[in-house]
Amino acid sequence: MILLLSFVLIAGNQSDGTIRNGFNSIIGKIESNGTVRNASNSFIGKIESDGTVRNAYNSVVGKIESNGTVRNASNSFIGRIESDGTVRNASNSTIGSIASDGTVRNESNSTVGKASGVKMEWIAAFFFFNFFTI
Repeated sequence: MILLLSFVLIAGNQSDGTIRNGFNSIIGKIESNGTVRNASNSFIGKIESDGTVRNAYNSVVGKIESNGTVRNASNSFIGRIESDGTVRNASNSTIGSIASDGTVRNESNSTVGKASGVKMEWIAAFFFFNFFTI
């Protein structure tokens, strides 16, 4: 249940949670309160303060635990986010990384974008663990 980056992000100067694709078009936003929106500004989910991830229908689709463990709706382990920003899947393979400045890198360590002003755990939920449909 890993989202392979099907779009390329472009680094931007925004620190408001706006996320842009490779054509510099806005594809979504993660607000400071955890609300997730698509490019049309429609609500597509929320990441709650306890790490619970909900979709647009308010159904629990996963959880990010305080130690970086990521679980799906069935409470199965699907990966983890390490303190250095490395993102690993359930097989312990590196699937990407997120730098403290929001730079997103793929498994080959190539920079694929940036999401400034967003917690790295939330960026991982959005891009690597397929919790939201944009």
